[in-house]
Amino acid sequence: MDLQLKNKRALVSGSTAGIGYAIAEALVRERAAVIVNGRAQKAVDEAVGKLKPLGSVIGFAGDLSTAEGAAALAKAHPDVDIVVNNLGIFEPKDFEQIPDADWTRFFEINVLSGVRLARAYLPGMRKRDWGRIIFISSESGVQIPAEMVHYGMTKSAQISIARGIAEAVAGTGITVNSVLPGPTKSRGVVDFVDALAKADNKSFDAFEKEFFEKVRPTSLIKRFATPEEVASLVAYVASPLSSATTGAALRVDGGTIKSAF
Repeated sequence: MDLQLKNKRALVSGSTAGIGYAIAEALVRERAAVIVNGRAQKAVDEAVGKLKPLGSVIGFAGDLSTAEGAAALAKAHPDVDIVVNNLGIFEPKDFEQIPDADWTRFFEINVLSGVRLARAYLPGMRKRDWGRIIFISSESGVQIPAEMVHYGMTKSAQISIARGIAEAVAGTGITVNSVLPGPTKSRGVVDFVDALAKADNKSFDAFEKEFFEKVRPTSLIKRFATPEEVASLVAYVASPLSSATTGAALRVDGGTIKSAF
């Protein structure tokens, strides 16, 4: 299927690894011109180097969790058709142990980064009467995890913001959606699981089986999704073919959210 993304200009924040990189790769393969982002120039250069043989890609090294970073990006690349707000962090921590600084840090990185980018690029989308804004949220935004309430809070906020912006652009050629991955085998998750598995003297596969039996028992696929499985949905949502899909919270959660709606 041709997703009709040839020459569309796309930005994927936090895209040097994991889900973000998989999304960037999917868009490049669909012939979009993609801006890859990360904080470190080395990581950006490495990602661009891997993607370059596949199509049109450039890099932007900068911290998009700051207003200064977002402004620098918008100045360097003022015209973007597709904004994928993937930048985010997670960290399991007991609620009583989460200080104010952590709440603020999570909100700045996971929420305000996307708010700033949407605000920066929405005027251009309005002029062209076409655009896609996608927030990479999480099933944790619906089923708040007790082990990281601050993370769940930011993911709920992304769903609300996406819906609100979609309402604000009603009747235009711009769509705004959130995508909700479930537990996914991203680099951060793999590193985290490997550390826990080694501490318990278990293999990754054994830990994964136990995780879906005890921590995410509602999962229907009973495994971690791959970043590429998430990226496939995002690529479709970014395309002109998805023009009737807006204001939605779209799940690629392996059935973890126990609801038909």
